[in-house]
Amino acid sequence: MLEEVLSGIVLTGTGTVTGIFVAVAVSVGPAMSAMGRADYLRAHALLGKGYHPLMPILVNVVTLSGFALAWLAGPPGNVLFPLASVLLIGVQAVSHLGNVPINRSLSTLAADGPWSDPRPLWRAWHRLRTGLAAVALAADTVAVLATR
Repeated sequence: MLEEVLSGIVLTGTGTVTGIFVAVAVSVGPAMSAMGRADYLRAHALLGKGYHPLMPILVNVVTLSGFALAWLAGPPGNVLFPLASVLLIGVQAVSHLGNVPINRSLSTLAADGPWSDPRPLWRAWHRLRTGLAAVALAADTVAVLATR
């Protein structure tokens, strides 16, 4: 029973994280890239309030659930679940070392004046964490299906 509950948490959580990241990559990000600086800074501040602290908590719960499944699941889940959790640690690392510092720097910017547009670098970091999350979702999906 515990294995089934944790499998549901892992699939739902990893799917949610990946889905949010894909939505940002294909819709939110391009829309924000089309905005002028003042509108971009305002939109970024408003959007950030919704994603934090939800995303870090969700990724941590899913990561820990995957590691727990490593002990409960037979092959290949005992390898794929921890692999997915390590990929999600990569998601957290990219977020904390790449995207979050850029996000924090935006709060100090004025709506006008000189600036170095952070959007291209932010998008590059975001694409990396989206890819890591997608591979984690694939690993979790295969693990759940193969351990049935």
